[in-house]
Amino acid sequence: MSRKSPTPTALRVADLSQTEPNGFDLRPETDNLSQIAKELELSALRKLSFVGKIKPLGKQDWQLDGKLGATVVQPCVVTLEPVTTRIDVNIKRRFVHDFELPDEEEVEMPDDDTTEPLGQWIDPAQIMIEALALEVPEYPRKGEVELGQMVHAEPGQKPMTDEDARPFAGLGALRDALKKDES
Repeated sequence: MSRKSPTPTALRVADLSQTEPNGFDLRPETDNLSQIAKELELSALRKLSFVGKIKPLGKQDWQLDGKLGATVVQPCVVTLEPVTTRIDVNIKRRFVHDFELPDEEEVEMPDDDTTEPLGQWIDPAQIMIEALALEVPEYPRKGEVELGQMVHAEPGQKPMTDEDARPFAGLGALRDALKKDES
């Protein structure tokens, strides 16, 4: 068992207190914020904090409970203007000693996605970055901006719209025309 920490923030499981919660308070400096922003392809990461505790769960398992807070800036997917998003979320991870990965090539995602195998180290900083990556909006939009409809056609041709492409789009007009003919 290696006593040398893989990262400055990793906590050795064998050194964690079995009787009291093991607290952590991560607030990365500006250099680290820039590095994390680059890794997650963000325009900027203004604030980031991850505060919580790791406590024993039974005789061999551990549970991490934390509060992630961040302010991220990303380009709007429509206008490319900066979009600022505030993220405040509770994070929970359980580290289980007898966790077994299936031997199959394809495995269904379990219902409980908070359980992980217990190793020699628990790294709150790694969990913070992973949780932030999952919480960052995939398609940020500035305000109520909508993606418009682009219509193209060869010269002299009438462009086909999304409405024209719907298979039942003309049925309402046909029904109305038939009713008019019956009158």
